Amino acid sequence: MSEPRTRAASAAGLALGLLLNALPGAAQSPAATAAPAPASEGISVTPEQARAVQRGLAWLASQQAEDGSWHADIGFKLNDSYKATGSGPHVGVTALAGLAFLAAGQQSGRGEYGRNIDQALAFLLSGASADGYITYKKSRMYSHAFATLFLAEAYGMTWRPDLRDRLQRAVDFIAGAQNEEGGWRYEPMADDSDMSIVVCQVLALRAARNIGIHVPKSTIDRAARYVADSSIGEGDISEHMWGRLPASEIGAFRYQKGSASRSSFPLTAAGVTALHGLGIYSDEKIRAGLDYLQRGLDSFSYRYGEQADGHYFFWYGHYYGVQAMYTAGGRHWETYYEKLRRQLIDMQSADGSFPNAVGPGKPFGTAMAVLILQIPYRFLPIFQR
Repeated sequence: MSEPRTRAASAAGLALGLLLNALPGAAQSPAATAAPAPASEGISVTPEQARAVQRGLAWLASQQAEDGSWHADIGFKLNDSYKATGSGPHVGVTALAGLAFLAAGQQSGRGEYGRNIDQALAFLLSGASADGYITYKKSRMYSHAFATLFLAEAYGMTWRPDLRDRLQRAVDFIAGAQNEEGGWRYEPMADDSDMSIVVCQVLALRAARNIGIHVPKSTIDRAARYVADSSIGEGDISEHMWGRLPASEIGAFRYQKGSASRSSFPLTAAGVTALHGLGIYSDEKIRAGLDYLQRGLDSFSYRYGEQADGHYFFWYGHYYGVQAMYTAGGRHWETYYEKLRRQLIDMQSADGSFPNAVGPGKPFGTAMAVLILQIPYRFLPIFQR
């Protein structure tokens, strides 16, 4: 994406948000209303959705610590659970919260939440090592990728010169941490890979590349091969160590390459979004992946949303799922988003937060929910087709 196009998109989004402040009952801030107007392909942002976003952003702002971070349970997913190893400033959650404000059309140093963005950036940059790794108290590649994505989107919307060098170093660290498989794992330089980590790095690299940051072509090419090789095609369902896979698995993406690895809704959403992020838009693997997501939408949303009170899988599955559907457009996008939007609005608590019973906690659930609800606003460059 070129610099003029990014600036124009951000400026247009802010202008629309300011115009909508004149609506009856609207708060006097672009972030508070965020465009109840036609969005894309039959999807309009409703006043109820805009209010949910406003309340979610206000809650996030109220939870920011003095050092600019958001506190949450620090740990890692373990099968269907989340193993917390501590609690405190969380690099990944801080980056996601910062992205939520950017997605509302806010900018560093400007708007109602400009100060929140600046404080989040300062916290993340304070944890960046000389080689570009953004970490705090041994946080891992998940968090580094979200921090890099946040830096890229902040730089792409403001062109702050002090962010460019830090962003380039963060990108160089991702490229240097890629393993021989073409993927990434929780720890830098790990020998194996998994889709949930790979997609985070890919989107960070895509956002950086869009705004002129150097990303080696070999890094992109190797990642594309890894992601493509992780999908399940018709030829895979008859060759499996546990016997024949059901035909319903066609289109799914695996956790790791190899027939013995599991597949799921979140991993498939991650796989399709990763392919889009790598510049692949027309491919049988994408079509089959979107069909798989559409088939599993209702059962997945019920199991990990309503039944599990905003499980970690629910949030990251839909964070990537909504991007996959939005980029594809058409019938997949409209059906998916209308169902998910209704569910998210129903899940919001009276104080404006969103639940995350299994995972880092409410700051994570709220940042994810607000990001998902704001994708039709198209303020973030990464959310633009």
